[in-house]
Amino acid sequence: MPPTPSAEHLDGVPVGRVATVLSVACERPTARRLMELGLLPGTKVTVVRVAPMGCPMELRVRDSSLSIRRAEAAGVSVQLLPDGATPERGRS
Repeated sequence: MPPTPSAEHLDGVPVGRVATVLSVACERPTARRLMELGLLPGTKVTVVRVAPMGCPMELRVRDSSLSIRRAEAAGVSVQLLPDGATPERGRS
């Protein structure tokens, strides 16, 4: 039986894993900008890679790449999806 996906923050999601955004709880201007870039509740996000020093993180949100600081990622609550889950594709 596979482990149950857990809720955590985006900064703790391992490279290659897919998670669903639950909420964005950063300072208001930062949260607004992250949501403008596509980090909306219900959106699937994949952690593509993390820079050698841990910051920034490259994310795949729909069909776009996005790099954000680890401190910003810490304000994004996510739920990990089971291994093998596929990210959603962009809308036409």
